[in-house]
Amino acid sequence: MSKEYKDVIYEVKDGVAHVIINRPKVYNAFRGQTLEEMIDALHRADEEKSANVMVLSGAGDKAFCTGGDQKVHMSEDGLYGPRGTVGMPIEELQSALRDLRKVSIAKVQGFAIGGGNVLATMCDLTIAGEKATFGQVGPKVGSVDPGWGTAYLARIVGEKKAREIWFLCRRYTATEAEAMGLVNKVVPNDQLDAEVQKWADEINEMSPTALTIAKRSFNADSEGIRGIGFLGIQTVKHFYQTEESKEGVRAFNEKRKPDFKKHVT
Repeated sequence: MSKEYKDVIYEVKDGVAHVIINRPKVYNAFRGQTLEEMIDALHRADEEKSANVMVLSGAGDKAFCTGGDQKVHMSEDGLYGPRGTVGMPIEELQSALRDLRKVSIAKVQGFAIGGGNVLATMCDLTIAGEKATFGQVGPKVGSVDPGWGTAYLARIVGEKKAREIWFLCRRYTATEAEAMGLVNKVVPNDQLDAEVQKWADEINEMSPTALTIAKRSFNADSEGIRGIGFLGIQTVKHFYQTEESKEGVRAFNEKRKPDFKKHVT
């Protein structure tokens, strides 16, 4: 893939590899092209010898990431596009993030919703501005993230809280997210960049190989969730083809409440 990205910014500075979702006009929601570029950028970060840290963030100050772009959900660039089980390479992106040898830090400003919340969950560490907002929307729009977005979330915040997050689709403040263990540190928004750099500087003093071994050890304990995710995404593929799921997308784009029950058979 060309290193000239349209939806992503990749840069290395001050000993940190930065992967920035660059779609601020749509709150950094991702489409197929976004994921392809993120995968490529994560592979580049994995090979960057000058950095022990990869920071994942979103452009602008309104959002980290708000998940899949619902306006392309039914288009050729959306969930019925050419790549991945559901038309976008979600599994490949999640694997690239999971398998990254660097310590990954989610720098969250604004909204981390839906698939964005899953990305923040999957990062090794999450540092948030005080105005950040976390939460899931899947069941509201006829979608779900099996595996990392559900089972791994439960590892982090506990079964009861994880089920609450998915079954009620509420939004949580940065302080609430920190209290449940979803966030490592909350700082004023104007201090977010400096705080992330501070953590990165400390990590950059460590042995890269020791960090990688420690990360692999942590990951090994929850590696079975990858299989759950691959199995679950096959089910999600068939769900997306139902009228029940399509009703969620239509309602979202038409700015109305969905009527899911009329499509249940």
